[in-house]
Amino acid sequence: MSSCLFCQIVAEEIPAYRIAETERAIAFMDIFPATPGHALVIPRRHSADALEAVAEDLAACMTLAASVGRAAVSGLGADGVTFQSLARPAAGQTVFHVHIHVIPRQDGDQFVFPWPALSGDLTEIEAHAERLRGAFSND
Repeated sequence: MSSCLFCQIVAEEIPAYRIAETERAIAFMDIFPATPGHALVIPRRHSADALEAVAEDLAACMTLAASVGRAAVSGLGADGVTFQSLARPAAGQTVFHVHIHVIPRQDGDQFVFPWPALSGDLTEIEAHAERLRGAFSND
């Protein structure tokens, strides 16, 4: 599905700050972060949303998302993590390839949904990606 942004990331046709990969799923940094260290987890196989995805892809994504969440706690000092997946426009989905947001949280932070779609600082995003990749060795 060459017109799908996330399929292009899977195919390495466009760059992404990848932080972890499995046979079925990829984790990479969101370039419109809700909080510092915000990552996305997607299946390699295209499905428009979690309602259409096969169970094995969903399980692989959630397993990888949990690992990314643990890395956010150990590598970024997050106090907690919000896992979020939206299905269909009525729920706020804007990229139609199933994905899980892994949003590091701090006690008392000002996270709101929907978060403003403001482009993040790429240097900061890359630094968070490096810290998260490093934290995987502790997982």
